[in-house]
Amino acid sequence: MNNPRPLQAREQNLIDLYSHCQLGMTPKNFYAKWDVNHEAIARISSRSLSTVRRWFSQGRSYRHPMASDLRHLALMDFLLENFEDIPEKLLHKLCLSRNK
Repeated sequence: MNNPRPLQAREQNLIDLYSHCQLGMTPKNFYAKWDVNHEAIARISSRSLSTVRRWFSQGRSYRHPMASDLRHLALMDFLLENFEDIPEKLLHKLCLSRNK
């Protein structure tokens, strides 16, 4: 069994900040800001292409994106806006952690 790291006040404050964060960007706003297609938005949000198409449709076939979808797009927007400022080591930790 491993020994989990104890949380200090700084870490607890970060958890509180993140849990109350209203970070979100609509698919239409993301699409208008970045030169992407629906397939890219589907990959970013881990949704099917048909689901993403429903976000952009009108009428009965329209589907609201979930809060987690809005957060994925907002995080991707943040990464795209700040990519040059993110140290390579941190970027690899963030994006390649699944390969370990």
